[in-house]
Amino acid sequence: MLSCASCTTNCLAPVSDVVRQYFGIKKAIMTTIHSYTADQNLVDGPHKDLRRARAAALNMVPTTTGAALSVTEAIPSLRNKFDGLAVRVPTPVGSLCDIVFVTKKKVSVEKVNAVFKKVAKLKRYQGIIQASEEPLVSTDIIGNSYSAIVDLPMTKVVDGDLLKITAWYDNEWGYSHRLADLAVLFAKK
Repeated sequence: MLSCASCTTNCLAPVSDVVRQYFGIKKAIMTTIHSYTADQNLVDGPHKDLRRARAAALNMVPTTTGAALSVTEAIPSLRNKFDGLAVRVPTPVGSLCDIVFVTKKKVSVEKVNAVFKKVAKLKRYQGIIQASEEPLVSTDIIGNSYSAIVDLPMTKVVDGDLLKITAWYDNEWGYSHRLADLAVLFAKK
């Protein structure tokens, strides 16, 4: 699977694909807590999205994200079963995805975390998925080139089929690395 749709897509897609492969997905919804970007105003001003018109460095800004749609393009079995939104926050870099899945198979925190520890070591996910036991905050992941740093202590399960996964990403550095990976791949063709 190759995609450079967005930094958020690059975080969501591999995590979702792992959950799909190992546990199945009936449906899912996500929220990205995303550092503000150049598309937002630094002070209140004009913008077609009235929420994004507000001062980015002073507000938490609920808004849309194209990442949910992009994930369904990368993983077609999730079409009409995956959606989400973004909350832009007043940090310059460092974002996270909060993803909630209804799984087809019964899961537990231990099973899910064991799978992510395992897949993080696979060649397919090298440089893409990192499984972390550390108590992370946003500044901890600045400069981390992984697309999805799965925060294992934050994994939650309710009633065996409602799964929440938290995955961090450096929305600039991680994306840039995936773009470079794609350029190298195309250069080889």
